[in-house]
Amino acid sequence: MRYGAQNNIVAKVKSIKSGDIMSQVKFEVTTPHEMSSVLTTDSVRSLDLKEGDTVHLIIKAIHVLPVKE
Repeated sequence: MRYGAQNNIVAKVKSIKSGDIMSQVKFEVTTPHEMSSVLTTDSVRSLDLKEGDTVHLIIKAIHVLPVKE
């Protein structure tokens, strides 16, 4: 399957809570993963980012789309 999203994370379905209309599915990330981000150079300088630094990645997205092949 081909798609444009670059941040592809392999996960296992941990639990499913279903209501009449919506369901909440919790996932457990099963493999180490590399992610990328595009930010301004001013932000890189402000955060004083350097290769090898440890950071927290805050994922700001409105959709997590599970894909089952």
